[in-house]
Amino acid sequence: MRVPPAEYLSLELRAHELLRDVTLYDVSAVDLPGGGEGRCLRDIRALDRASRATPTVIVLFGLRRLIGRLFGWDRTPLRPEDSLVVRLSERERRESEIPPGTPQGPFLTIYQFARESLSETRNATVHGWIVMVLAPTATGYRLYWAVYVLPVSWITRPYLKLIEPFRRVLYPAMLERIRRAWIRAYGPH
Repeated sequence: MRVPPAEYLSLELRAHELLRDVTLYDVSAVDLPGGGEGRCLRDIRALDRASRATPTVIVLFGLRRLIGRLFGWDRTPLRPEDSLVVRLSERERRESEIPPGTPQGPFLTIYQFARESLSETRNATVHGWIVMVLAPTATGYRLYWAVYVLPVSWITRPYLKLIEPFRRVLYPAMLERIRRAWIRAYGPH
């Protein structure tokens, strides 16, 4: 579900400082019941890796990769030295559970702390970031998925309009898959 940006922006996050000059494009969230104390993004990533993507998600990602190849949008990968990785302190680098600058698909991991992660991508269409946050709630946790976008050329705006319907299918499907896996693993029984 989409959530008001103010709800997400009220959280104390390192990403807010790093991305203060970048447009917050979209915020979605999913409530994860139960789970017990001490759950973290490492748990979310493990559940995500272990669960199968829906055919719709597979087709949409495949279509994006194909179009990107045809138009050459993804030819030059983002290098850590050209990303926000350089703005991390030594302490943040040490505390990241994934080494900063680690490639993950078309993204670079900037950091992954226990309950907050930041990933970055840049191609011919957008310079974008995804922030994931796992926040405790009274009944479990809420997983936030925030997308930031910085235009890179004239194609950014038309591209974002073009993929809007895909995002309205893709993000909810991804978050629902995580929710189902969470409930199977940690939810109230």
